[in-house]
Amino acid sequence: MSGPAARAGLERRADPGLVWIFGYGSLMWRPDFRFERSAPARLEGWHRALCIRSEHWRGTPERPGCVLGLAPGGSCVGRAFAIAAAEQAAILAALDARENVRGYLYERRLLPVTLLDTGRVVPAWTYLARTEDPRFERDLPRAELVRRLRTAHGRGGSNLDYLRETVAHLAELGIREGELESLLTEALGEPSPSPPAR
Repeated sequence: MSGPAARAGLERRADPGLVWIFGYGSLMWRPDFRFERSAPARLEGWHRALCIRSEHWRGTPERPGCVLGLAPGGSCVGRAFAIAAAEQAAILAALDARENVRGYLYERRLLPVTLLDTGRVVPAWTYLARTEDPRFERDLPRAELVRRLRTAHGRGGSNLDYLRETVAHLAELGIREGELESLLTEALGEPSPSPPAR
């Protein structure tokens, strides 16, 4: 058996009456929905990255910023939230609208995550960046990432503040993200001085 029926059966075996949602960014600290419990969780096969071009909230079309998405490869530690199955349709509809506010960029998919407090593996709804979308920019040069962080600003504020707040919230949850922390340190620093003229 495969497809929606198999996924529904897996959900019932994992937690009767509950459905899980995996968050890796702002969803972790601002879920905006009622949940029964939450736990730190690991998703294999995807990693947290600044891989989405932002032309609205943290940038403009002329000066785009970059925000978080899940890119293929590696793993990601985030938080899993258990919601009542009876509330699944309404909560997922609200999350779909929140995640895809500027068009269909994130695909919602049911994937296995490991709850780090118990070691159990449960299926969780997860929003993955659609790699075929032109706003998905996985391999931006580091210099371009730093430039965007320093200069981009959108309706939600500066791109630098976005990264600063993300790193701070992750730290509050006990999650260390070395690459993001390194990018923040570099973006906050002074540009390298030009070599002296000869």
